[in-house]
Amino acid sequence: MIHLEQIDKTYVSGRNRVHVLKSVDLNIEAGEMVSVMGASGSGKSTLMNIMGLLDGYDTGAYRLDGKLMKDISETRAAIYRRQWVGFVFQSFNLIPFKTAAENVALPLYYQGIKRRRRLAIAGEALARVGLADRAEHRPSELSGGQQQRVAIARALVSKPKIILADEPTGALDSATSSDIMRLLQEVNREGVTVVVVTHERDVAAMTRRIIRLRDGRIENAHGKPADV
Repeated sequence: MIHLEQIDKTYVSGRNRVHVLKSVDLNIEAGEMVSVMGASGSGKSTLMNIMGLLDGYDTGAYRLDGKLMKDISETRAAIYRRQWVGFVFQSFNLIPFKTAAENVALPLYYQGIKRRRRLAIAGEALARVGLADRAEHRPSELSGGQQQRVAIARALVSKPKIILADEPTGALDSATSSDIMRLLQEVNREGVTVVVVTHERDVAAMTRRIIRLRDGRIENAHGKPADV
């Protein structure tokens, strides 16, 4: 499903050049649940942004379901993201003045779905993550774990084939982190491909395969949780 071949990415700021990804080869099959580990600055988030079509790459080839993702317009990238990818972030990225249901329904708004229908679909997504009774609560009225569950419901509401989670447990305590990872495991068992970017060993151990990055290169793409 996700195929990267010899991906290079360099950021340029003035006279400074930072070579973030170096000849990255990676395959993630449909239905896998993998983690990407590495120290700060190793290229984890850049790799995720390329996979999620939030950023481009300089050389190499990225194919999503066999289709080359190179030099595509932002409009086309947005269509692919909407059809394929759901995002979960460490900071939740919820809109503070909207209810949980309204936050979850937001992707459906951009698809042109009418308000009553999208709120009904959002309610179903919240029930799926165990928050049916929090639909009318705003983010400030929810715990960190509940906010992340809302974020996961929002990621799932468009029925994506891939979930990309960037440090989804970074702002949570260990017990809540385990709850969130178990929820992502449930999502994966339903056939959704899940990629988790993390620096936490306990989180990585809850995925089926660990990909380790060091200084922009993949050090190990075949490791199992026991190898962490």
